[in-house]
Parts: sequence; C-alpha cells; structure tokens
Amino acid sequence: MVNHALVLDLVEHAKTVPTGGTFTIEVPTGDPDVSRQTLEAWCGRTGNELVELAGSTARVRRGRSSDPLAGLTPDQLPGTRLWMYTNFDCNLACDYCCVRSSPQTERRALGIDRVRQLASEAVDAGVSELILTGGEPFLLPDLDEVVEVCTSRLPTTLLTNGMLFKGMRLERLRRMDRDRLTLQISIDSPTPEIHDSHRGKRSWERAVDGIRIAHEEGFRVKVAATLPADQVHELEPFHDFLDSIGIARPDQVIRALAHRGVSETGIELTVESLIPEVTITADGVYWHPIAADHDDQLVSRQIFPLKVAIDEVRTRFIEHRRRADASAAWFPCA
Repeated sequence: MVNHALVLDLVEHAKTVPTGGTFTIEVPTGDPDVSRQTLEAWCGRTGNELVELAGSTARVRRGRSSDPLAGLTPDQLPGTRLWMYTNFDCNLACDYCCVRSSPQTERRALGIDRVRQLASEAVDAGVSELILTGGEPFLLPDLDEVVEVCTSRLPTTLLTNGMLFKGMRLERLRRMDRDRLTLQISIDSPTPEIHDSHRGKRSWERAVDGIRIAHEEGFRVKVAATLPADQVHELEPFHDFLDSIGIARPDQVIRALAHRGVSETGIELTVESLIPEVTITADGVYWHPIAADHDDQLVSRQIFPLKVAIDEVRTRFIEHRRRADASAAWFPCA
C-alpha cells in the first residue's frame, strides 16, 4: 500500500534542496507502517535516502550519501581493535591522566572471567587486536593469566608505565608470550625533568629502565608520549631520543594532551569528533579509551554479547558521520 499524498509531498520537498542536502517532511498520521514503506519505496526508486524517521517527522537526503566509513584505514574501522581497562588503580598520579588513575583510585578490575569471555568473543566479532590498559595493569596479581587468555586468541598490546619490572612482577612478565604481546610504555619527553614534572620523581629514569628490561627479555616495545598541543610538531629531538633507546619509528606514538580526567588543559574530544575505539571497562562499553571514565562517552552498561556492543558503536558512528560536515579526527592511543 502506498500513501500517494506523501509521495507528492516528497517530490515537492525534494525540489527545494540540492543533491546531497537533506529536508524534513511531516508524515501523515495514520498507519505508521504504510508511511515507512512509502518513504523507503520512494527513496529506493528515486535514488534518495531515508536518513531518519522519528515519530511523525522524516528526514530525507536528496541523493545517496557516500560510504560513511570510506577513507578510514583498516586499523581505524570501529571494532578492529578492542580496548580493555584491566583496572583503574595506579602506582602513579599523573597530572593529566585521562581516567583519573592514582594509588588512591578504586581498582574496578575487569577480572579474568570477563577478559576471557571478551577474548573468546572477539574473533567472531571481527576484532584483530586486543589492547590491555589501566591504571597500571602490573598491579594485578593475575596479570600474566589475563595476558595469556588474550594472546592465546589474538595479538595483544599491554600498556604500562614500565616501572614495576622486578620481583614477582618481573616473573609474571617473563611468563608472557613474546611473539604475541607488545609492551607500550609511556615517556613524555627526552628530558627527565619534563617527564617527572607530570608523572613523579624518577619516573623517567625508571621508565627508561623498564624499556631496557623489556628489550632484554625479548619483547617488542612501543613508546607513547603525551605532549601539549603546541609541541606535537616539534618532534625531531624526541624521535632521535627514542631511536637511541631502540624504539622503531613505527612504534613511536605521539599524541596531543586531551582535556579529560584530571587534566586542566588540552584539546576537547567528543563523541562527535572522535573516531571510536571500542573500549570495555568494568562499568560498560565506552566510545574511546581517552574517555573511559566519563559518562558522555558511555555507549552501554551491557558488555555482552561483544558483537552487539561493537555493532552499536559502529551504528552510532555511521550516524554521526552522515550528519557531520567534517570527518571525525583520529586520536591514536597505540
């Protein structure tokens, strides 16, 4: 059944916008199924696109939109990588921590059972890499088991400040799979004083020692640096330093400071401006690891099934892309 009056209205409204533009139209009250079928049929036959039908109002794009995921590199596609916050407590209290971690922060551990289920479901959900972060994961007494359930399924990256590689924690590190695990350690400056001013006394020295130990133990090491936005283009001395301690150029991750967590300055990052990286914490599913402690980027409290969570993030991202005038920005964390 077709609502012919609605078709005539669609034709008239379409004349008012250029190709690529959108228009809204009031849908006659009555049988909502007939109205939707009419809208979808008209759009399908005329090469237009039904963007949204909410109540009695429809929004239609004249002409079809381009693929909202076009232009993204493979590792930018939402759900390609899965982030897991193993915990939120940390041995440091960095003054720009995006998730407010510190020695006083509640652990809020994800737990090995949930990590095991996430790792198990990840392959079927299209995930190709797992990333474990915190807090400081090496505070967990079962971290080697957590890492093992991940590396047994997919290549895994473990974020750490690199300061705890001694005693039992070093033994846990030695039990991890060197072929399937990459360690990512944070260093924010080639100058100890600058790094320590943000992360604590002797933290630079201990992080560099951590990189040395990780290399000696046979692990691939990446380094991630957080810099003020006005310094991210003055990087050659930083790259030279990282070269000197054995960090390959592709493994040097440098990003701008974000205004999140305890940071009082930095760039503003919103759901609309970020390409999502699906992130799981003990509290739910988040849009991006930079905001995994902020309700404005909470996607769902329901973690499982993982594929449903990933599909929801992708769906929302596609909607944002279709509505946005400019592409979202890539904010690398690994």
